[in-house]
Amino acid sequence: MVTNLKRSKKRAWSAIVFSIFLASLAIGAIGFLAVTNWKISQKRADLQERREVLEKEIQVLEEQIADLQAGITQTETDDYQTEKLYEEGYFPTGSVPIVVLPPEEGVAEKEETTEEKNPWQKFLEVLGF
Repeated sequence: MVTNLKRSKKRAWSAIVFSIFLASLAIGAIGFLAVTNWKISQKRADLQERREVLEKEIQVLEEQIADLQAGITQTETDDYQTEKLYEEGYFPTGSVPIVVLPPEEGVAEKEETTEEKNPWQKFLEVLGF
């Protein structure tokens, strides 16, 4: 029986070592899966935020497309095309173009400065001061 005790002790140690190995392997696998799950959830949250931003950009772009299409339909009208031709200097034959120019700023400023001067300043201007 003594010999059987020695063998059972060896088997007990090998069973303990094997159990520790399996437990550490299981803990390692669970830890790996937990870390991987955490990384995936972070990535999913980032992708959700990006999706929301891209959806907002899509809405803005769709509104721009609608505005551009409305502009295209406006430019297809005859009135708009004739207006653009007049702006570019093309006039139908037999018509006389009339050009309206904005008032010159220098003339308006000069008139304002003459009105603001008092008689003493006018006298100094005549003398050359």
